[in-house]
Amino acid sequence: MQTVMQAVTPAAAAPPLSRSQMRRAVLASVIGNGLEWFDFLIYGYFAKVIAQVFFPANNSFVSITLTLATFAIGFLVRPLGGIVIGACADRYGRRKTLSLLILLMALSTLMMGLTPGYATIGIAAPLIVIVARILQGLSVGGEFATAAAMLTEYAPPRRKMFFGSFQMTSQAVALLLSSFCALLLTTRLSHESLVSWGWRVPFLLGALVGPVGFYIRHKVGESPEFLQLRERLGHAPRQSLRTFIRERGDAALCAMGVIIVGAATNYLWHSYMPLYVEHQLHLPLKNALFGTAISGLIGIAGYPLAGRLADRFGAYRLFFPVTIAWVCVAYPLFAWVLAAPSAERVFTAQMIATVVLSLMSGAHPGMLTQLFPTSTRSTGVALSYNVAVTLFGGLAPLTVSTLIDVTGSRLVPAWYLICAGVISLLLVGLTASGRRLVRKPDLWLADSQ
Repeated sequence: MQTVMQAVTPAAAAPPLSRSQMRRAVLASVIGNGLEWFDFLIYGYFAKVIAQVFFPANNSFVSITLTLATFAIGFLVRPLGGIVIGACADRYGRRKTLSLLILLMALSTLMMGLTPGYATIGIAAPLIVIVARILQGLSVGGEFATAAAMLTEYAPPRRKMFFGSFQMTSQAVALLLSSFCALLLTTRLSHESLVSWGWRVPFLLGALVGPVGFYIRHKVGESPEFLQLRERLGHAPRQSLRTFIRERGDAALCAMGVIIVGAATNYLWHSYMPLYVEHQLHLPLKNALFGTAISGLIGIAGYPLAGRLADRFGAYRLFFPVTIAWVCVAYPLFAWVLAAPSAERVFTAQMIATVVLSLMSGAHPGMLTQLFPTSTRSTGVALSYNVAVTLFGGLAPLTVSTLIDVTGSRLVPAWYLICAGVISLLLVGLTASGRRLVRKPDLWLADSQ
């Protein structure tokens, strides 16, 4: 119990910050997360085209599988990136780490956009794409955690969940921009133009965000709580991975439980859905992209609302009813769409999933940072977040696509979401950290004052 108590005790209250300082911190934190999601979503939307350009094969299933496997590679290295970069952020500061990450992310995005196709340079083409995905995976491994730590450490007392929700809002903005961009390209360009050059445009535009993001992050001040911790210790905080696992293992399991159901939902409904609509429902891609763009608009408003509700009622108290409701709805929703596939039913299902996802995930950044002290916050969030997202988010498109091909059932996504929801409920409900924060949701917030 002593370890759990320590895990949720933050640094002493920071001096008051001006509104302009808070605005800069919010913008600096979310811009990289938005770029990450923009790139990931674009890759998913153009998976069929990317398969033709870099992974040509006589069998379309093999080609798509290789493309999704490359998509998954970026996630397999994320836990490693999270451990290394999270430790750097906990030792050297959030600002320096975030500045480095935005440049690495922009580089990997640029590589995707500029690499010639297989027809031009042969096997070198898919190999370069794989390297780009690995670089991006390493960089984003620490991006979410470090940015979430920065946001919540800048936030005023009793507004931690709301400030943290802007990390999710950046994903909604990326969802809106990427889907609109993909919709514009797929409806305005011929298939030949799309394969030849059109799919590269979003990646090149995304890479332009890098220098702007670096400038913004370089200008923002260091996290007040981190500065206080370093001043109190007299040196940079440090802790071995073995010590972290021994002392914070329960909190890390709880954090994974928080993320699993949201990651599965996010990646299935936003990244995999366009491919599912084309290959399984045999509807035009634009049907999925239009709903995805509207989902982005809903998320921009929905995530901050969820953050406010979590600050008021307790994030862990809201987690259970929302997750249980989603577990109950997932199967009927997919079954209803499959009973008579149409643009209208796909759109309705996307809107329902988006509302649930907003309520479910808006408070996730604040919930995760709530579980770890300032000294190991980036490491803790990075490790738990990336393991959960890798297993249940990044691998979801490949896993679901393979299972559909093996079983012949188009309801595999529904069962996948149900399993993810049950695992989340068990991990949060059975860990000491989760039970404690359900009973006393204001404890960490009260200690922050």
